[in-house]
Amino acid sequence: MIGVSPVTNIRIVTDSTADIPLAVREALNIEMVPLKINFGEEQFLDTVTLQSEDFYRKLTSSAHFPTTSTPSPGEFLDVYQSLLEKPDTEVISIHLSSVLSGTYRTAELASTLLEGDQLGKVHVVDSCSASYGIGALVVAAAEAVQAGKSVDEIVTLVQTMRANFYIYFLVDTLEFLQKGGRIGKASALLGSLLNIKPILSLDSAGEVSVVDKVRGNKKAIARILELLAADVSDKTIRSLHIAHANNLEGAEQLREAIVQRFAVENVAYITLGPVIGAHAGPGTIAAFVSTV
Repeated sequence: MIGVSPVTNIRIVTDSTADIPLAVREALNIEMVPLKINFGEEQFLDTVTLQSEDFYRKLTSSAHFPTTSTPSPGEFLDVYQSLLEKPDTEVISIHLSSVLSGTYRTAELASTLLEGDQLGKVHVVDSCSASYGIGALVVAAAEAVQAGKSVDEIVTLVQTMRANFYIYFLVDTLEFLQKGGRIGKASALLGSLLNIKPILSLDSAGEVSVVDKVRGNKKAIARILELLAADVSDKTIRSLHIAHANNLEGAEQLREAIVQRFAVENVAYITLGPVIGAHAGPGTIAAFVSTV
């Protein structure tokens, strides 16, 4: 059972798709395991040996379409064993939606490979989300550690926050969705010709869903406001994180539209990292909204 023994040290682990800025990870003592980005024969560690700015430049110049891969069980196991060397430690490991990636299952497998007193000390959580949909949960969990919360309390907090979190991605081009197998080639071509902007979200299971398709950015942002109005009703938005894939201008337009329409307590910008950017494509903007 989670948290049955007294715990004096709780550590939070996540993966690079959480898109948490390095300064935030360091301040909150968050451990990050990177996914991998491949351009042909070249392989990079997400946000470690390939940063977002370099990734988006490489994306436009490389002859190869980027592919991504998960960490190995051994990479997770090394991190868990290192953290658990300190007595009375437990780990909460929060990861990319299991519907979208094998990362969660790999972390779960690694937790079963622990031995002796370390076995059972890692609690792997499916975020059912992506990018700062994970990041917000991880940051909240790390802040709860600093506030002295127990493992049970932190896991419950993550689950509650996950149920009150809303995400909308506005994709600039359908090319990357098509190359990643999300839509057919004909749909991608038609969408590009008609300037169709798909609005994407993540359902409760963490799967990408197309909420609507709108012609032009202005109409797309207006539609996101309508969707958020239905989601949050008269609730205050506790935190708004605006993310972008090399599209700060678009991110600023989305932020301005949301803060003019809703009561928002905290706003921050996030850059979509290489792995998420490889699937969403450059120009993507996103809103990550929490009401708790």
